Amino acid sequence: MEADWEVELGGGAPAIEAQWPGFVDLRLHPERAWQFSEAAHLPALAEALANLNALTSPFWTSKCDLWQVVDLAEFDPDELDAPAGCSAHAIACYIDLLPKGGRQWTLPAEAASACRHLCGLLRAVPLCCCRVDLVVRRALIAPGLEDLGITAYLTACGPSRAEAAQTLEVALAAFARVLRGQSTVE
Repeated sequence: MEADWEVELGGGAPAIEAQWPGFVDLRLHPERAWQFSEAAHLPALAEALANLNALTSPFWTSKCDLWQVVDLAEFDPDELDAPAGCSAHAIACYIDLLPKGGRQWTLPAEAASACRHLCGLLRAVPLCCCRVDLVVRRALIAPGLEDLGITAYLTACGPSRAEAAQTLEVALAAFARVLRGQSTVE
């Protein structure tokens, strides 16, 4: 699986809003992940969210989205390790991730180190036609409490919409396993 990371903390860079008006705390109610409209289109997203919010996970999630990539110029098939003919359709999602408990990142270097480590583990997953991009961002955890978080973008492609979605499902499962520290590929 292709994986990379970057830091976006300056000026007008987006921030993760943990307690946004539609926030559902999946740490308390993991079953609600299957009620999200995105889960109706890609059930593996709900499974990944439930796993990422599990008691044993070092992360929790605050937001996600899912979309069909309409403009295929938005991605480079080489960056998804896509063989010829496998990039006619693409699908993408993002998940906002925040570290749990005493694992907060107070310095960008700490979050960058975590991203480097995770990218190394993700690159070891033998999966083509997909990639993960981790973006370190400011995270507004609660009123008056700011930290750092990661927005994870996952993109997958395939010769058909169904095959692109199937690849994203496999990528999401592998992503959740790696982030929970359950990957056997290390």
